[in-house]
Amino acid sequence: MRHLILALTPLALLFAGSALAHPGHLSHSHTGSFMAGLTHPLTGLDHLLAMAAIGLWSFRQAGALRRAMPLLIALGMLAGASLAWMGIPLMGVEFGIASSVLLAGVLLASLVRLPSALGGMLVFAFILLHGHAHGSELAPGASALLYAAGFVATSVAITLTGRVLGEWLSRRDNRWLRGIGAAIAATGGTLLMG
Repeated sequence: MRHLILALTPLALLFAGSALAHPGHLSHSHTGSFMAGLTHPLTGLDHLLAMAAIGLWSFRQAGALRRAMPLLIALGMLAGASLAWMGIPLMGVEFGIASSVLLAGVLLASLVRLPSALGGMLVFAFILLHGHAHGSELAPGASALLYAAGFVATSVAITLTGRVLGEWLSRRDNRWLRGIGAAIAATGGTLLMG
């Protein structure tokens, strides 16, 4: 496991400068399209890592939280984007997003099980920030509905893929999950510092 962490941490640091998937990252000429919504969560390391870590972590949670995870992801993304579209700012969104990467990585590395209500609130809070950042990038006159449908679909897909991968890895050795979580947490720490 130590070798995995040592191997992945420098790799994560190489991508830290391009990790902020938010203001100014995408060309806004296609930001309102369904395809832009589908691809946007894949172009930012911060969003990709947070969603993957939540998915990897979620398979070990109680059944209620595990079953609710896709809905929590969708509702959090839509709620955050809606706040942005209504012009309601959230303080420290980028700091919160970097923190969500760090904390999701810590949750995964520790393999902690949380009560469903607490875990659900934490995930919703993380995702609300990501949704706000995505929503703030909607180009004027673009279709919010198409853009949101795309980024919600991809965010849920990343999380569910993470869950399946988490189940597969746990059958082999939990050290892989811990190592991946540590690498994600290290990347989140780097984002917080940079």
